[in-house]
Amino acid sequence: MAKITYIEFNGTEHVVDVPNGRTVMEGARDNGVPGIDADCGGACACSTCHVYVSPEWVEKLTPKDAMEEDMLDFAYQPDAARSRLTCQIKVTDAIDGLVVNLPEKQI
Repeated sequence: MAKITYIEFNGTEHVVDVPNGRTVMEGARDNGVPGIDADCGGACACSTCHVYVSPEWVEKLTPKDAMEEDMLDFAYQPDAARSRLTCQIKVTDAIDGLVVNLPEKQI
């Protein structure tokens, strides 16, 4: 289980325990974190679970694959270094403490 902190655009923090094997997107969805729409349900077919990973976590996560890179082109104001789709981040003990910031909106 990992503790994930989701920070809304307005600064509201949601600290959620997410079971290993789930995704960061599922953790947000299952716990009612606003701002993660997850329209495609986690199939990496949209960009509505876009977040900005806190700088100290960027290098600790598994790298983006080509499909995630392509979908991020459709995200609202993507950041080449920090933007990720939460449906592509698997929860493990190694990401306990992860902090992600939500964009102003999802598109």
